Amino acid sequence: MVEAEGLPPRESMEFDVVIVGAGPAGLSAAIRIKQLANERGEDISVVVLEKGSEVGAHILSGAVIDPIGLDKLIPDWREDDSAPIKTQVKQDKFLVLGPAGSMRLPNFMMPKLMDNHGNYIVSLGNVCRWMAERAEALGVEVYPGFAAAEVLYDDEGKVIGVATGDMGVGRDGQPKDSYMRGMELLGRYTLIAEGVRGSLAKTLIDQFDLDRDSDPQKFGIGIKELWEVDPAKHQPGLVQHTLGWPLNNKTGGGSFLYHLEDNQVAVGFVVHLNYENPYLSPFDEFQRFKTHLAIRDVFEGGKRISYGARAISEGGYQSVPKLSFPGGLLIGCSAGFVNVPRIKGSHNAMLSGMLAAEHVMESLAAGESHKELDAYDAAWRASEIGADLKKVRNAKPLLSRFGTMLGTALSGMDMWTNELFGFSFFGTLHHTKTDAASLKPASACKPIAYPKPDGKISFDKLSSVFLSNTNHEEDQPIHLKLRDEALQKLSEHDKFDGPSNRYCPAGVYEWVEENGQEPRFQINAQNCVHCKTCDIKDPNGNITWTVPEGTGGPNYPNM
Repeated sequence: MVEAEGLPPRESMEFDVVIVGAGPAGLSAAIRIKQLANERGEDISVVVLEKGSEVGAHILSGAVIDPIGLDKLIPDWREDDSAPIKTQVKQDKFLVLGPAGSMRLPNFMMPKLMDNHGNYIVSLGNVCRWMAERAEALGVEVYPGFAAAEVLYDDEGKVIGVATGDMGVGRDGQPKDSYMRGMELLGRYTLIAEGVRGSLAKTLIDQFDLDRDSDPQKFGIGIKELWEVDPAKHQPGLVQHTLGWPLNNKTGGGSFLYHLEDNQVAVGFVVHLNYENPYLSPFDEFQRFKTHLAIRDVFEGGKRISYGARAISEGGYQSVPKLSFPGGLLIGCSAGFVNVPRIKGSHNAMLSGMLAAEHVMESLAAGESHKELDAYDAAWRASEIGADLKKVRNAKPLLSRFGTMLGTALSGMDMWTNELFGFSFFGTLHHTKTDAASLKPASACKPIAYPKPDGKISFDKLSSVFLSNTNHEEDQPIHLKLRDEALQKLSEHDKFDGPSNRYCPAGVYEWVEENGQEPRFQINAQNCVHCKTCDIKDPNGNITWTVPEGTGGPNYPNM
């Protein structure tokens, strides 16, 4: 490696396996490697880097988990009283909302894979905290607060590890008194488990052209709140999903309400990021959704206790890139293993981490390092992951082409034929363009007038960000990189009327007009909840999300 000019050399640590991201995929990989090593009597060193201040601090999901992955990884988890997996699904409801009412879809109409019975309602952040304890008990080194900022290569272009970002750098890019050089974590294999649209995964996909044979990845933004509700309104084990209002038929998305233990209800809203109208605000659609007559009563008299947002990979089977590269693998949501109709990805994340672990261990046992484990690409498609995603591969394309109502009906039919007969009348439909390319100019769209928040059921962005416990060291380089300021004004502002102010759920972006001067693009990076929507939806791909200093970002206690 070549050291940056004028900077002290990085210190380095060597491991057999370096894992970036302490989510379900990364922790499953770490646990499985150690399990296999113990079975074989081998000493395999594993480190997991996590950019959040603690494990789980950046984890946000619905979440209803299918325990298939957990059952394989930790078969005795049900006997572990410390496992934060308590609330089994008891009731499944699916509603279609209109402006003035709702209609429940009969459960018998839903394909079997949509049935949530046997699944569990959890805080995925708490599940990851528990998994990290299990990993550490096996000898895994888990380092929270260390943001992997750079991929390291050898002279042949193979990945040999990652480097954490420098600490104590000022906004001007100059070292402060607290400056500390980043560290190199070198591994015989490197597993990337950063979650959706991770900066290193994005770099690796570009570096090795991993997406050359796959469709463009598609995304949604999921916005979530955790509420403590009136005990009289709490129904532990209830899972409710909706589609329809307040979104129009051309705009994909829907909601979830999950009743956990302790009078808590997780409520979330997903908007597919291939929407066309630049005036649409996913955050405000979510706030409006909660005011619906079929929804509002659950929250009246309750208290909102947490808030967060994150992107969701939605491309599915045909958008998964090649996952192997010389020296490592992409796993979990970095690979794009979310099952969109089920709104679930943690089970596939765990399974992919375990599968990657087995391929890495096989190579290590053969005395190999930094090889391309391309057998993993075929293995995941032949596994439970491939079977899960292949059945629903046409759901997202059908929604995109035919709108919410007809698209849902057609995708339901397609899932039934896949489930009953193992084939699809549609074959495999494809995604043809990125979500950024779907945005129409402002001149072709109508502005949307959103109601003011009432402070009881609906809220504003800044009070919401406060609940996410988001914090960044203010005097540090802005981690949201704008490639071309002139292009942002010419296109994002003049052509699309500044959609960044609306698609961002945290108030990061503003167009500021002062004293009659030209509008100025302002980035309030300290508000960023790391959802990465800007990296996806900017119409010119002009904004790149990168990691800030370690520990920066949200601090979700139980999301």
